[in-house]
Amino acid sequence: MNSPKTPTTHLKAKEICFGLNRETDERSLAAFLQRFAEPAFLQTLIPRLEEGEITSLLDFLSQLMHKHCSEKEYHRLFLKD
Repeated sequence: MNSPKTPTTHLKAKEICFGLNRETDERSLAAFLQRFAEPAFLQTLIPRLEEGEITSLLDFLSQLMHKHCSEKEYHRLFLKD
């Protein structure tokens, strides 16, 4: 996400949509990821993942962070150092 103004507010599930425009895509992605990271959902999903799925997901997310975040941003925003 290139825009530093990407909203982090929760959208209702029916408001999440992609393909209309960049702003809507960014807001929808933020809402989707927030829902994905909800503890109750993760507690259900993670035990069902295969080892390869865990590795693939971790590799994909790590590649995105490495590509789009500086080391300082990674430590400050993700690791919260």
